[in-house]
Amino acid sequence: MLPAGDRPLLVVKDLACWFDISAPLLNRVLEGRSRLLLKAVDGVSFSVDRSRTLSIVGESGCGKSTIARLLVGLNRPTSGSIVFGEGAQGALRIQMIFQDPYASLNPRWRVSDIIAEPIRTLKLRLDAASTQKRVDELLLLVGLSPADGRKFPHEFSGGQRQRISIARALATEAEFLVCDEPTSALDVSVQAQILNLMRELQSEFGLTYVFISHNLSVVRHMSDRVAVMYLGRLVEEADAETLFANPRHPYTRLLLETIPDVEAPNRQRQPLGGEVPSPIDPPPGCTFHPRCPLARDKCRAERPELRETADGARVACFALDWADALAGRPVEAVPGT
Repeated sequence: MLPAGDRPLLVVKDLACWFDISAPLLNRVLEGRSRLLLKAVDGVSFSVDRSRTLSIVGESGCGKSTIARLLVGLNRPTSGSIVFGEGAQGALRIQMIFQDPYASLNPRWRVSDIIAEPIRTLKLRLDAASTQKRVDELLLLVGLSPADGRKFPHEFSGGQRQRISIARALATEAEFLVCDEPTSALDVSVQAQILNLMRELQSEFGLTYVFISHNLSVVRHMSDRVAVMYLGRLVEEADAETLFANPRHPYTRLLLETIPDVEAPNRQRQPLGGEVPSPIDPPPGCTFHPRCPLARDKCRAERPELRETADGARVACFALDWADALAGRPVEAVPGT
């Protein structure tokens, strides 16, 4: 893999995206109801280094897909900032790979036209011949044949369609890809093929990924760094190796309990109980406290902020010190945090 730059390629600071789901004004006045805001993303900060992969994980409804849409401009932030640095050039450099490859491809266009469209629109090649040559190169790059360009999307399997989606993203000469659960609609064997292809492309071209997923096994395979979301906020962020070896937040620990273990299939597990609270009316304090086995009075009254640990992780949990003590893994926080 290419070496990362000195500065992050992406810096996100205090990002928020709230959706107004209130009833019409007249109804609210007559019924005495207040506005309702769904806080899909509520104050998220992170950065991504060049040629690295940051994975964002969490249960359905935690806001991870909203972050993906914010990064590529499909949604507008309510507040906060998204800054691309180190030579990033806006829409020319940022592309998205969607969860459903068939829904994201025009069923009336041949594959060669689908891949050629961004090349023509952005005028990346001078004439039709050079454009077609580039399309053929991209098809070969993702493991397809130039002859496949004459077919329509419905003639391909799910894995092949996702390869076409990747080729279309690379057609813009993008260096930053936002991948919103790109393998969740595929079977396990095809998932592995697509993930290996993405890693090969990253190694060859120095691509930078933000990878959205709820599948922790996939995340472990793909990630340099992992951010765990719960109800619109980050609760933990760490290098992948650190997070899987020594998770700090109780929610992260419970998530990791769901990963199958071939060597210990009958191990004791602590199931993740309870329902995710509504983002329209989240609990006070730490939003995870109704489901947390370590919750105390402070957790119910105050909202914890991310604080850095000695090994570079960031954790938003008042129970950090006693949680690790209970697990037999003492962890020292950085002094002053």
